[in-house]
Amino acid sequence: MARVAANQDRAEAERAHYVYVQHSTMSSRKGKTIQCEEITDYRITPSDNGVHDELVKLDGRLRVNGNYVTYHTLAPDSDSSKVENEKDSVSVTIGGDSADRDMVEHMRANLMHDKSKDGLNTKLFPLTSKEQADYAFQLTGQERMNGRDVYHITFRPKDKDDFGWKGEAYVDTEAFEPVMVTTGMARKIPFAVRTFLGTNLPGLGFTVIYAPQPDGVWFPASFSTEFKIHVLYFFRRDILMNAQNREFEKTHSTSRMLDDVTPVDPAKP
Repeated sequence: MARVAANQDRAEAERAHYVYVQHSTMSSRKGKTIQCEEITDYRITPSDNGVHDELVKLDGRLRVNGNYVTYHTLAPDSDSSKVENEKDSVSVTIGGDSADRDMVEHMRANLMHDKSKDGLNTKLFPLTSKEQADYAFQLTGQERMNGRDVYHITFRPKDKDDFGWKGEAYVDTEAFEPVMVTTGMARKIPFAVRTFLGTNLPGLGFTVIYAPQPDGVWFPASFSTEFKIHVLYFFRRDILMNAQNREFEKTHSTSRMLDDVTPVDPAKP
């Protein structure tokens, strides 16, 4: 796992040189009925503090009084620079027509747009050297996945009382890079906490699939989750999200040496 951590640290730095598009679909459902669905394209570009995400396209629909209303911009009260980039703590008002739209937009911001170079929250998958320190890993076998030989590894928090992630990682046996990682909550939210907060998140977990770029840099290619959210005992929703990173382009600069160029005399007109 030390080699995996070193590769993840190096890959994380190299990903800062890529521009790509993150295409995602996120929806909130009540039973089988879609209450809100947003399909977005974000252009992710390097910046001094991580990455800059620019909303290129949004196709949304919200169920209001039994009918769908379409829209193509973020909610007026969810300022893109505030919610998507600054990650301010934003409360979602439960009840009313806008609740599902607020929840979809705020969850997308928190799960994917956290200034990471991967386009997903850096704390969801504990494979970097910083995150590995808090986890225990165990090799369970060797398998074949996506045309590659992989090590099958399980992990969970070292502290049994930690509400972190447990899951499985499938690591390429030659590149020592993750091919797929799946996670789930290491512990259930205690009943007393659920009672006090009136909130439960059964089934919360994520799956991310990695793939190498032509220059050998491994990138998260897809990211998905599906879970239920229960708030205040009467607001129940199924949250589904699927995202793909694509249209990768490595940033570069070019320079050219000019020979036999006559300097310009600033004194001459």
